[in-house]
Amino acid sequence: MALKLEDIKTPIAKEMDEFEIKFRASMKTNVFLLDKIMNYIVKRKGKQMRPMFVFLSAGATGQISDSTYHGASLIELLHTASLVHDDVVDNANYRRGFFSVNALWKNKIAVLVGDFLLSRGLLLSIEHNEIELLRIVSHAVKEMSEGELLQFEKARKLDITEEVYYDVIRQKTASLIASCCAVGASSAGSEPEVVSQMRQFGECVGMAFQIKDDLFDYGDDEIGKPLGIDIKEKKMTLPLIHALSKSSWLEKRRIIGIIRSDTNKPKKVKEVIDHVKGKGGIDYAKQKMAEYHERANDLLATLPESVYKNSLTQLVQFTIDRKS
Repeated sequence: MALKLEDIKTPIAKEMDEFEIKFRASMKTNVFLLDKIMNYIVKRKGKQMRPMFVFLSAGATGQISDSTYHGASLIELLHTASLVHDDVVDNANYRRGFFSVNALWKNKIAVLVGDFLLSRGLLLSIEHNEIELLRIVSHAVKEMSEGELLQFEKARKLDITEEVYYDVIRQKTASLIASCCAVGASSAGSEPEVVSQMRQFGECVGMAFQIKDDLFDYGDDEIGKPLGIDIKEKKMTLPLIHALSKSSWLEKRRIIGIIRSDTNKPKKVKEVIDHVKGKGGIDYAKQKMAEYHERANDLLATLPESVYKNSLTQLVQFTIDRKS
């Protein structure tokens, strides 16, 4: 039977409800336009997996405290700021099926909204003297920015190796989930080695999460993002990178040529998808996702048994079983 987020959330349901109230309060402002945009952002929130990782990591390694709430709010504020800015960078009009902030209020306002969220996160940390949590999350924001820029730099040449791909997703995606788990452990008063262990755990989860995202592009599940969207955007993902490594020089030149010039033609995009499947790119990516999943579970195994640890194990399973 498929895992449901509501069931996984059970040990921290009360804390998540309380967090929701505190998070909304942290976004309040006297500027009417800004308050209107903040309400819009809160209403279209996603699955809230990041705060779940914070609270469950805190419970699994110690005691959930006021610091845990501060850490979860800090993560959400800085993450939301990065999403608002990403939509401007990508010129995206939609996020999670809703209009993006830049689509409704234009780029100038969206950039300022992102800046406001960023500053709220910084102030929240300083007001509550959460310098260690700020250090952990600021490191993740730096990594996310570097990962995006590394991807831009390499994408132009369409020559990303598997090693570079892992570097990109470790920084772009895994660093944030890693910081959630480290923040949770740190907020619970854990020793530095436990915080480091939870950071590594979160990184493995983040790597598996991104590879799962890559697989959606090839119709691995019927639901999820539209087929071939990464190919159309010229993103070099793990199934494609592996397929190219197993291709002849002529095959490689043909596929790279399509990605460079013909991704507006559905038949050509299907040709790339079929080539990737034929060269074992899907199976290889699934194997790598399973390896990261196993590594994450191994890191959790050393923690004492608890309802929080059980839910963390289920949450990791959910990230690789999800359909969108």
